[in-house]
Amino acid sequence: MNIQEKGIVYNLDGAIIEEITLPAVFYTPFRPDLIRRAVIAAFTARIQPYGVNKKAGQRTSAESVGTGRGLARVPRVKGSSHHAGSKGAFAPMTVGGRSSHPPKPEKIHIERINKTEKRLALRSAIAATANKILVRTRGHPVEMIHMFPIILSDEFQTLKKTNETKSVFENLGIWPDILRAKTGRKIRSGKGKLRGRKYKRPRGPLIVIYEDEGIIKAARNHPGVDIIHVNNLNTESLAPGGHPGRLTIWVKSAIEYLANQMP
Repeated sequence: MNIQEKGIVYNLDGAIIEEITLPAVFYTPFRPDLIRRAVIAAFTARIQPYGVNKKAGQRTSAESVGTGRGLARVPRVKGSSHHAGSKGAFAPMTVGGRSSHPPKPEKIHIERINKTEKRLALRSAIAATANKILVRTRGHPVEMIHMFPIILSDEFQTLKKTNETKSVFENLGIWPDILRAKTGRKIRSGKGKLRGRKYKRPRGPLIVIYEDEGIIKAARNHPGVDIIHVNNLNTESLAPGGHPGRLTIWVKSAIEYLANQMP
């Protein structure tokens, strides 16, 4: 991938304070196929099996009267001296009958991925955050950002107020992406509106930290911003929806952690 051999570390004012060597993980080849597989595997692992009761619509003694009586061969409730007598039942096209092809809890929803491929997908997703072309292709405004990956000093983890993080984002040129997430909220199409997920919002920057000293509380109110510990990194956070190249902010200690854990 086309990235710099050296990484630039910024302070909270957006000024360059030092230059560090990037870990080898940032040189991983780009594998969008594996990234997408890993994201789908993570998503399907959360699906809870569901299905109808196996006896639903079949708790009846209804049976067909056969041919020769001028009636359709539909299973009918026995008897004639009550309101349900001779009423169609059991069959899929009858009121209260069984379903033709109901959802079944034994269906396998999960899509599996090999451990080696999963690790390679994570490394490739990390490397994609350092490629300006991929970040721009994903839809993030990067015109005001000069160097990737974006690395901040560990002082960033100590911020405790939202207004302080806003100033840092403005200094680094990341604020337009947060505005994109704020103005891009749309009403979801379909039944999801009735199920507690009425709105859809674009994903904004991802902040990768090594230790929370107040930054989670300070940054969590910004639209589209997610904060994650470096040891909890996963492909789904780095490439939401299976689309790699999320705009990511790293703290220096998180980069050092990657250098030790992903040599």
